[in-house]
Amino acid sequence: MTMDDVTVLPKADALPSPWRSSRFRLFFTARSTSLLADGMLMVSITTSVLAAGYGAGGVGYALAAWMTPIVLLILFGGALADKFTPRVMMVGADAVRMAAMLTLAALLTGGEVRLWHVMALMAVSGAATAMFQPGLAALVPQVAEDIQRANALLRIAEAICTLLGPGLAGLLAAYWSTAGSFLVIAAAYALSALGLMSLRDLSGGADAGDDSDDPLLRRLATGWHEFRSRSWLWGVIVVWAVYGLFVFGPSLPLGAALLTEQHGANGYGWIASADGAGTIVGGLLGMRVRPRRPLVAGACAMFFFTLNPLAPALGWSFTVTALTGVVAGCGFAFWGVMWATSVQSHIPLAVLSRVSAYDIAGSIMVIPLGRVLAGPAADTFGADRVLLFSSAMGIICITAMLAVPAIRALGRAPDHKTPDPAAQSS
Repeated sequence: MTMDDVTVLPKADALPSPWRSSRFRLFFTARSTSLLADGMLMVSITTSVLAAGYGAGGVGYALAAWMTPIVLLILFGGALADKFTPRVMMVGADAVRMAAMLTLAALLTGGEVRLWHVMALMAVSGAATAMFQPGLAALVPQVAEDIQRANALLRIAEAICTLLGPGLAGLLAAYWSTAGSFLVIAAAYALSALGLMSLRDLSGGADAGDDSDDPLLRRLATGWHEFRSRSWLWGVIVVWAVYGLFVFGPSLPLGAALLTEQHGANGYGWIASADGAGTIVGGLLGMRVRPRRPLVAGACAMFFFTLNPLAPALGWSFTVTALTGVVAGCGFAFWGVMWATSVQSHIPLAVLSRVSAYDIAGSIMVIPLGRVLAGPAADTFGADRVLLFSSAMGIICITAMLAVPAIRALGRAPDHKTPDPAAQSS
């Protein structure tokens, strides 16, 4: 790696701000409301299951019922998004999720909710999320000319909603009812669907490719071919899978346990907020910094994320741990902007949803396994030693990523131009 890999290019002032595009403003609003609903969902489910008397085990079953369909169906979601257009699939997914949340609110209001009711509705919501998620990547290049700045703004929105969503759900459950929190979640999904419905005349999916009549399995095979034909793409995902198993998997449960033990529940909450604040800072940097080698710059920023498991493992003070949370969050967000921009600007629009689905599947599949193994590993070796191992593996994984020539060589794609200039409005 040389200094030229991370040299910052001059700001692309020729590209208009995403805010000048009415399409982007609609998409940003829809995405933000959807993210807020997602942020509220976990707390609302946890609160309702515990209130119904099913305990921590019931919470685990409910969350597993939501996650399992995402893992199993995400590839089909990408293939269907490229066939029927991402917008159609995402609007339909939001409608299904809204209906699931309304049904759950009605059951809670009636007081007859059973655990299998919750699990079934969460499974429906998870399946709809699998249909929703792959299309996001294909919409960004169509609603904004400056893809990087658009991704940075979306990353900031995600950080803010991640901070606000759980708190809002908690307030609604405490001062209204758990059923009321699900009504608000349903309303947020409805607003997301309305915003996406307003995005007219987008290309992509069935309009952008020549395989729209192919059987579903053949379309999946086409997506796999596009995925594996780019060594920079699958190289990152292979490394990311190992990272998810050994870093992301143990860091959350073991880090939360140690930080709560060291600094109390209130201290842990502030440290988590510091991480969220760092994510916002990383998004802001992603709006301004335009490296010649985005993946190299993003990977270098991910070195800072190794501080996340290191701080609780070494028992650092509250102040130092909070500061490391800011730095770690910043590095993770900056990587996210660089990665999303690289994928969206180098993959043809006709297959972007399918490739994005393989990206998501490879990135998330092993994280639950890492979390399952974290407990037994902590019992055997101690939580602090497991987190020290996680920090070391983080450094090894990112170093391995930077050692791949195709990843180091990937530069910026030419500035994107939207196909329909009339979509821009001041």
